[in-house]
Amino acid sequence: MRVHLVDGTYELFRYHFALPTHQTATGQHTGAVRGVLNSMFMLLEDGATHVGIATDHVIESFRNDLYDGYKDGSGTEPEILSQFNLLEDVLEAAGFCVFAMVEFEADDALGAAARLAAADPAVDQVMICTPDKDLGQCVTDDARIVQYDRRKQLLVDREGVIDKFGVPPESIPDYLGLVGDTADGFPGLPGWGAKSASTVLARYGHIENIPAAPGQWDVQVRGAAKLAKTLQDHYDDALLFRRIATIAYDAPTFGSLDELRWTGPGADFAEVARSIDAPDAVERAEKISQARRS
Repeated sequence: MRVHLVDGTYELFRYHFALPTHQTATGQHTGAVRGVLNSMFMLLEDGATHVGIATDHVIESFRNDLYDGYKDGSGTEPEILSQFNLLEDVLEAAGFCVFAMVEFEADDALGAAARLAAADPAVDQVMICTPDKDLGQCVTDDARIVQYDRRKQLLVDREGVIDKFGVPPESIPDYLGLVGDTADGFPGLPGWGAKSASTVLARYGHIENIPAAPGQWDVQVRGAAKLAKTLQDHYDDALLFRRIATIAYDAPTFGSLDELRWTGPGADFAEVARSIDAPDAVERAEKISQARRS
């Protein structure tokens, strides 16, 4: 059995920018939601049986309490903000298992669900469907958990993470702690870039293992003395940013694998589909259901 875990928030933004805007007669924007719904049906048509979709029910999370500059949704267009909760309602009506995050984030739900699913002997592989670099830390040595970029049709295993970032999955939070993540709103340490961070972490693995004195480094890095001083001067920040970048595996997701099995849309799906001007989705869902029954 293969489990597909989808980053619903990423998909919503993806289709918001990829598709023309659409408003219903009531003024509700639905273009991005309809795009995600079609994408999830495509996933089922390609053979997916067990699907979990993680969403950000609200933009803020426990990380905003850790760092004032963390992303809070300010500047996000009202057109897409108005579709956050609608997306969850539509996907649930379509029969999908949705992990709607409030205190945690969609990334946390993806990581937590991946670990839960991978622990079940009935599962052969878990595919975390997102290109988000944060999720690279969830990839396992045995390829039981992998990342999959559906847009590029690119599967990323442990070697893929190393090829992309220069560090293994377990060092991704440390890497982000040093270089930062502008998309999430934390800056990393001054002077530390992708090349210096990957070179140092490839040797030492984690921030606390990096020698304080640059003369003790047994890797060649330009500006090692300055980097070492910066790390010591901003050591607490580096640990804080690493914590922010670390997946919270205790996020609430599902209780059993049966919850992830798609068995068809709910009784209210036809009404919901009409409300977003997607009546064709009803026939499409029925065709998929019929194919599963035959």
